[in-house]
Amino acid sequence: MFRRNVLNLAVLSACACFAVSACAEGTSTVKIGFAGPLTGFSAQWGKDEENAVRVAVDDANKAGLVIGGKKVQFEVDAQDDAADPKTAVLVAQKFVDDEVAGIVGHHNSGCWNAAAPIYSKAGIPTVSPAASSPQITAQGYKTVFRTINNDDQMAKLAADYSVKKLGAKRIATIDDSTDYGSNFATELGKAIKADGGDVVSRQYTDTKSVDFRGVLTQIKGQNPDLIIYIGSYGQAAALVKQVRQLGITAKFMGEGGFTNDSFLKLAGDGAKGMYSWEYGLPLSRMPRAAELDTKLKAKFGTGIVQFAPQAYDATWAIINAMKKADSTDPKKYLSALQANSFDGIIGKIAFQKNGDLAVANASLFQEQGGKWAILDTTQGGSARADK
Repeated sequence: MFRRNVLNLAVLSACACFAVSACAEGTSTVKIGFAGPLTGFSAQWGKDEENAVRVAVDDANKAGLVIGGKKVQFEVDAQDDAADPKTAVLVAQKFVDDEVAGIVGHHNSGCWNAAAPIYSKAGIPTVSPAASSPQITAQGYKTVFRTINNDDQMAKLAADYSVKKLGAKRIATIDDSTDYGSNFATELGKAIKADGGDVVSRQYTDTKSVDFRGVLTQIKGQNPDLIIYIGSYGQAAALVKQVRQLGITAKFMGEGGFTNDSFLKLAGDGAKGMYSWEYGLPLSRMPRAAELDTKLKAKFGTGIVQFAPQAYDATWAIINAMKKADSTDPKKYLSALQANSFDGIIGKIAFQKNGDLAVANASLFQEQGGKWAILDTTQGGSARADK
C-alpha cells in the first residue's frame, strides 16, 4: 500500500511539474516598472500614478493579450524614488538589473533627468506621466517619452494669460527650488518679459518650508499685481494663508497640481479667487476619465488625484507598442513606441521625435465659491518643436 502511494505521488508530482512547465511555456510574465515618490512631499502624486499603472495592467491582463505567440501576464514593479535624484539613479539601476521591460516614471523632472542616461544605455523606454522639464527631451535620448506637455508651453500660456488677460504687469514668482520649480520659474520669467510684463521679484523656498513670511515681506515691498507659486499644493496652502495674513492684495496663481479639493480645504479662505494652471484638459473633458475614476475607487478606495490619467495612458503606450511590434523586448518595441498613436484617457496619444507629446493641452481654473471653475482651456496646442 505504501509503495503504491509513493508511486501515485510520483506520478502526480510528474504531472504537476508538467502542468507548471506547460503553463510557463504558454505564458510570458512581463514586468512594467513604476518609479515615483511613494514617500515624502510628492507622495500623494506618486501613489496616484502607481494606482493608475496597476489599473492599466489589470485591464491589459483581463484582455488576455498574446504577444510573440504567448499569452502575456503583466506585473507591476513599483519603486519609491522619494523625489530624490540620487535615489532615482539606484531605482533605475535596479530596473535594469531586474530586466524590466518598460518604465512608467519618474514623476519629478530631477529624478527623471538623473535616471535617463541609465535607461538610455540599457535601451529601456520610460514614459513619464508628470515630469515636464524641457531639458530631458532635448538631450537626444531615444528612450524618453511623456504623456504631459512640457514647461516651455505651460510657461508661455501662464505668462500670456497673466499679462494680457489679467493685466498683471508686475509679477512676483516663488518656486520650491526643485528642478521643476526653478526651471519653470526661469521659463516663466522669459515669457513674461516677452509679453511686456516684469518679474519684480523672484524668490525661492524649499520643499520643507512652512514659514514664508520673510519671502513674502520682500515681495510685498515690490507691490506686485500677481504672485505665481511653483511647487507642491501642500506648501502653497500654507503660503497663500500667509499672503492674506500679511495684507498682500495681489492676485495669486498656482502652477500644476493645485486644482483639487484637498488644496481648497487646506488653504481655506486664502484660496478665494486664486487661479490654477493645470497640464492637460479638465477631467470633465477627458475621454473616459470617469471610467478610470470608478476603477480606481473600486480597487483602492480613492479616485483620480491628479496625474492618474497620464499614468494610465503612459502604461498603455508601452503595452500598445509591444502589441504593435509583437514583442516585449524593449529594443524591438522601442521604434513602435515612437510611432505609437491611440486614443487615451487624456485624448490622442502620439509622440514627437524627441518624445514630447505631439498634441498638448492645458487648462486654467479659478476658485469660485469654494469650488474650482474652468476659465479657459487650450486644446490641440502643439508642444515644443523638435530640436
